[in-house]
Amino acid sequence: MDLADAGHGPGRLAARGVSVGYGDRTVIDGLDVTIPSGVVTAIIGPNGCGKSTLLRTLARLLRPSTGTVVLDGEDIGSLKTREVARKLGLLPQAPVAPEGLTVADLVARGRHPHQSWLRQWSSDDAAVVARALAMTGVSDLADRPVDALSGGQRQRVWISMTLAQGTDLLLLDEPTTYLDLAHAIDVLDLVDDLHEAGRTVVMVLHDLNLAARYSDHLVVMRAGAILAQGHPRDVITAELLRDAFGLRARVIPDPVGDRPLIVPIGRTHVVAPSDRDGNSGQDQR
Repeated sequence: MDLADAGHGPGRLAARGVSVGYGDRTVIDGLDVTIPSGVVTAIIGPNGCGKSTLLRTLARLLRPSTGTVVLDGEDIGSLKTREVARKLGLLPQAPVAPEGLTVADLVARGRHPHQSWLRQWSSDDAAVVARALAMTGVSDLADRPVDALSGGQRQRVWISMTLAQGTDLLLLDEPTTYLDLAHAIDVLDLVDDLHEAGRTVVMVLHDLNLAARYSDHLVVMRAGAILAQGHPRDVITAELLRDAFGLRARVIPDPVGDRPLIVPIGRTHVVAPSDRDGNSGQDQR
């Protein structure tokens, strides 16, 4: 689905001239990006390019040294934490639940942003949790400890907790990490269902073919900057794969969908031992 064809309005979440780093090391420098509303956006790029750093900055877990993250027209840094949590749900990499915590108790924690000393737990909160469990297909696991579940089940439960926040903007940092292909597809099918239900989803993915199949908008990063962005059909080319990943590949039509399919051939360059001494290396393949 093309963004223009779908008629989506301006994005609710954007980075404007954002620079972020760790200590003295700058990871992202002067980056601009707008997350389109109503679609699934996948952020891809080689290891260490700043994908997760960008997602964490958009979620206000990292404060930019320069620039601004804008959420619904306001500087996200000026908003209260509870207000951000009511608008934006985040699933971090490899989240860990307290030992022995049940699925129902973990998902109920998603309602914390809506609690206060004036507003305690209510039947409305219980109904939201029940719907979140049902949407992710884990209602039958409600009484089981989270640490007793399989990897795929745990990811569904964590997504259920973000849904219980009641937000329609979800940020998922590598939601398929450590999952086999079948469980990865299961989680991404759930993401697709959430999108169809009206949610905007931003996710960091390593698998390029899954990113192309399950997203309507790709953001391709390299060395802390955005190299390309747009619909997978317009973005994924052999030239881009070479420039972004140093990968030689053919790009062909996906036989099960109107998306590109990447067939890797090999690295564009493999450093030979002699290259470490400054000699010109050749493709070793």
